[in-house]
Amino acid sequence: YVTGTMTIEGAPHLKEEHLPVFDCANRCGRYGKRYLSWQSHVKMMASAQPFISGAISKTINLPMEASIQDVKEAYWLSWKLMNKAIALYRDGSKLSQPLNILSEEDMAEEESHSEPVVKEVEKILYKYIAKRRRLPARRAGYTQKASVGGHKVYIRTGEYEDGALGEVFLDMHKEGAAFRSLMNCFAIAVSLGLQYGVPLEEFVEAFVFTRFEPNGMVMGNPHIKMSTSIIDYIFRELAITYLGRYDLAQVEPEDIRPDVVSSRETPAPNKIPAGVTPQASQPAPTELATASDAAAKSEDQSAMMELSFIKGSSSGGATATMAEMDLSTVAKLKGYEGDPCPECGQFTLVRNGTCLKCNSCGSTTGCS
Repeated sequence: YVTGTMTIEGAPHLKEEHLPVFDCANRCGRYGKRYLSWQSHVKMMASAQPFISGAISKTINLPMEASIQDVKEAYWLSWKLMNKAIALYRDGSKLSQPLNILSEEDMAEEESHSEPVVKEVEKILYKYIAKRRRLPARRAGYTQKASVGGHKVYIRTGEYEDGALGEVFLDMHKEGAAFRSLMNCFAIAVSLGLQYGVPLEEFVEAFVFTRFEPNGMVMGNPHIKMSTSIIDYIFRELAITYLGRYDLAQVEPEDIRPDVVSSRETPAPNKIPAGVTPQASQPAPTELATASDAAAKSEDQSAMMELSFIKGSSSGGATATMAEMDLSTVAKLKGYEGDPCPECGQFTLVRNGTCLKCNSCGSTTGCS
């Protein structure tokens, strides 16, 4: 009887009061109705917990129709009965499980009448994950040309209507066919990941700071001056442009404005120049001038500061003025462009006609 029905319920010569002895965690077979309630699992663990030093490795089985409230009550009852830990499992909550209450024949018969719930859930999940967001036929983007360690790199992006990144194209100048093909395949893989919903942040965290050659100085990019590899440069550029991750840049947008001379750190209003006493820095009420006179005097002092520094004046006023200037201001006053020298790597390139000349090694970028 049990072999055919997969349950002991309804077996001949068995009384109703004897059935609780044979109750299981789940219903048995298609015709079984009895099973242990989740409360009995919790109370069984609570009766044994005082005699065990650690937690009990025991799963509390919940029927398929169990609700969220049943789960809450199971945790609350376990806490009330002082169980150290519990593990819950609702029947049918996974796409596959080791224990099925139906035989293969019963499952085959049910499949012939109606599609199982598990199959339907699997299909829904697959459709949701596999949904691809395609780019429009005419799309916006930009092309960035740069040189990493002497190797030219071209980045071309494609954007959705809302400005989000959807694809990346990579091209390298004067590289072998194998390397260029690998870069193209890598760009296609990244583009597919973006269109299938992988966040750009995940790619950035995975590929930034990867180290291999070619690497080193970056020329042609306004924000990135050094990179550890081609891949590192690519995802730094994408992170800066689409995520605003200027923490990955060596130069911030405020630094490349043509009207910026001082550093981003504005000195405090009450800063006292070097070599000047606090009494001397306090103006007397009779020394207050009009707004126009103050502005003219400020421009004259700024011009005198630059002139005294360029001429290498060693006077006390020039020394006090130079003590207030930071390295960025000094570099700009010396005429440094901020690009590294392709020969020695020093950031001491100055304008020499239409080209640049390095003050450290003397090399030029094309002019004699």
